[in-house]
Amino acid sequence: MMKERFAKLLLGEDMSGGGKGVCTALAISNAITNLSATVFGELWRLEPLAPQKKAMWCREMEWLLCVSDSIVELVPSIQQFPGGGTYEVMATRPRSDLYMNLPALKKLDAMLLSMLDGFCETEFWYVDRGIILAEADNHDAYPLSASSGRPSIRQEEKWWLPCPKVPPNGLSEDARKRLQQCRDCTNQILKAAMAINSSVLAEMEIPTAYLETLPKNGKACLGDIIYRYITAEQFSPECLLDCLDLSSEHHTLEIANRIEAAVHVWKQKDWKKQPKHLKAKRSTWGGKVKGLVADTEKNQFLAIRAETLLHSLRLRFPGLPQTALDMNKIQYNKDVGQSILESYSRVMESLAFNIMARIDDVLYVDDAVKRCAAAESMALFSRGGLGGLPIQKRMSPSPFSIQHSPFASPFATPTFCSSTPLTGSPGRTPPSRNKMSSKGQSELKQEKPIPADFEKMWSYTGNLSARKVSGDAPERD
Repeated sequence: MMKERFAKLLLGEDMSGGGKGVCTALAISNAITNLSATVFGELWRLEPLAPQKKAMWCREMEWLLCVSDSIVELVPSIQQFPGGGTYEVMATRPRSDLYMNLPALKKLDAMLLSMLDGFCETEFWYVDRGIILAEADNHDAYPLSASSGRPSIRQEEKWWLPCPKVPPNGLSEDARKRLQQCRDCTNQILKAAMAINSSVLAEMEIPTAYLETLPKNGKACLGDIIYRYITAEQFSPECLLDCLDLSSEHHTLEIANRIEAAVHVWKQKDWKKQPKHLKAKRSTWGGKVKGLVADTEKNQFLAIRAETLLHSLRLRFPGLPQTALDMNKIQYNKDVGQSILESYSRVMESLAFNIMARIDDVLYVDDAVKRCAAAESMALFSRGGLGGLPIQKRMSPSPFSIQHSPFASPFATPTFCSSTPLTGSPGRTPPSRNKMSSKGQSELKQEKPIPADFEKMWSYTGNLSARKVSGDAPERD
């Protein structure tokens, strides 16, 4: 297997041997990405990795990363003669970026694997979606609880995932606390992996193929609306972002690509006009030179504004996917060390993101079960305290029932999407007058008001308000 892996790397994935393969850097990047997809591509449950997959990941990553041992730089070093004299020589050491980032990525890798190994004995379990639907069909005549009902809209959009299950009274305090600690730790790992990936991408050279595809001016990149706001006298990036359509990840990524393209268009214009500016400065000092200087300053000014806008957009959406420039950098990168760091940090980022998503699924189910259990106990208490008269109230729908309404919580990443919590419920339907006796009417008038929290519909956003996530990303399953 080792021979096969290195044969593909040497041939650049061109098994014909005709020299039409990709460069070594891209071949290693693809190898790490494909290995990650093979091992972690079906991370659908919080459980330890299969021993075969774990051994495969550790073994083949060691093979692929051994290339970095030969990537060194020369630094001055002092050595001593046997007789006591000293002399200066050039010694080799690992390149600075690899020396700093590669051990950190290996540590993050080990932490994530050990975290998965810790989910061997849990209070929650998983049931395949087909089994849940069959159970729901067999109990259509009875009300379905949150722990044994149809999948919610949140789960319907992740139809390929098994549904997590918890005990009837929810998880214990210790189990939930441990899950929350794992989530917080994974969030920190995600931040570290994203920081390494961003720094490596920023250091990569901008490929010529990307620059050749850019429009001739910034207005063509941005469009009339964004260009008018950027060139206005008063410029506020936050106000501009509030005016843009950022409702979906697709629109947000498209706007990021446009802004990034405009930045490099203006920088290219500034760079191309600098030699002409020096030549004109030697020959004449007239209106042309003054106009050229003003035009150059304008390009620099607009590039700075566009960079500020792009930075604000990334802060608002930290989980934004890679832009067109990032993908071009990965494709045309020739530096093997940067390729290793970028691909390794990217797969660690994806693994941490998916572990967080699986933890959120379990916490979501636990919250739903505990809310339903609390509502049922309160309903029984209310019936006993009012002389056995049933209370006419509107029950909030189970979070696991299929309700195609605007109040259903979407099954999106909790840190990126949000649903509007419903603060009240519609009025209750009064009972039929024909069936209500005079005694029942007098007792109903003395009915105590139900607390507002009792009728408040269960909101996933409100439940997650106490634990915000800094990093948002779309689901990567």
